[in-house]
Formats: sequence, C-alpha cells, structure tokens
Amino acid sequence: MNVNPRLRTAQKRRTRKAIVDAAITLLARGETPTVNDVAAAADVSRRTVYLYFPSFDQLLLDATIGALSRASVDRAIEQVSDDGEARVEHLVRALHHVSPEVERLGRSLIRLTVDGNGASTEEGVPRRGYRRIEWIERALSPLRERLDPERWTQLVRALAMVIGWEALIVQRDVCGLSPTEGEGLSVWAANALVRAALDDERKAHGAGKQDQD
Repeated sequence: MNVNPRLRTAQKRRTRKAIVDAAITLLARGETPTVNDVAAAADVSRRTVYLYFPSFDQLLLDATIGALSRASVDRAIEQVSDDGEARVEHLVRALHHVSPEVERLGRSLIRLTVDGNGASTEEGVPRRGYRRIEWIERALSPLRERLDPERWTQLVRALAMVIGWEALIVQRDVCGLSPTEGEGLSVWAANALVRAALDDERKAHGAGKQDQD
C-alpha cells in the first residue's frame, strides 16, 4: 500500500520528536541516559534511535538545546493568540535572544549534522530542525485556514530558511551584523514571506473568481 509522502514525513517528525523529548525528560531528572534508556522511554528500538541520530552525542546535544530553548519560545509564541504575523515575529525574536552557550551548542549541532558522519540517507528522515518546523507551524496556526495547503507548506519551509541557527550564523559570520541588526533582518524577512504568501492567496482567489464570472 502506498503511503502519502506528507503523512510519512509527519510520522518521521513525530518519531524524532518522541526520541528527543524522551532524552530531555531523562536529562531533566538529572540522569545520564544511555541509548537503551532513551529508546525505552520513547518506545522505539535502538536501531530507530540511531536511524535519526547516528551519534548519541548529537542526540544529547539536540535535547540540551531543546531543553534550554523550549520555555522561552513557547512563551513568545503564545503572547499573541490570534495574529499569525505577530506570532511569527515573537518567535523570531525569541530565537535571537539565546545565551552564548546555546548559540555555541547550536553551532556544534550544525557541524555534526553537516559533517554527516554515519547519517541516514533515507528520504524524509531529517537530520535536524524538526523543532523549528513545529514552532513555525504553531506560530502560523491562526493563518492555516486562510492558505491553500501547498502554499501553507511552502511558507513553513521558506520561514525555516530565514529562522534558526543557519540564518544567525550567516548574519554573524558572512554579513558581519550585530545581534540587533541580525534580529531586525530576520523579522523583516519573516514578515515579508508571510505577507507574500497571503498576497499570493488573495491573487489566486481573485483569479478563481474571475474564471467563474
């Protein structure tokens, strides 16, 4: 039986999230978890853990970043309940207001996943970034009913390119921007993408209405 690629990708994201969340929970208890501990807590096999995280250090690094970032990002997204554009801006600003330690960990995580030593090449298995996608989708949730599903997915993916560690590193290392300048640029880019998607939707609806007439 053929499985819808989108459903398959969503399932892979849920599996990855379960693994990282299990590691976060164990770390929060003050434990030093093993692969077996995380697999048991996530209700998956050791093989599945290594499918998503070829290095256990990568998993622990990902979990540590998640634990340090989650609370501030969650608060930022929920500050504005019904304005998708404002929620995205709050998300962008929260991700820029990270400690130097979190930024250092983020750079290390990128290095591990870019090097790709032993990383799975199976299609649809993300090397990182599931948390970012989840946060973007939550921030955009008030706009979901206003956008065609394909345009919604396109917007989420486009925002993932301008929000996160990669964008921050480009701002710092390539463009030489200060933290304040980088934050302003990310907010501008994110707002531009949201407005472009909404404008495209309005144009598509307008064209459809003309065809009916």
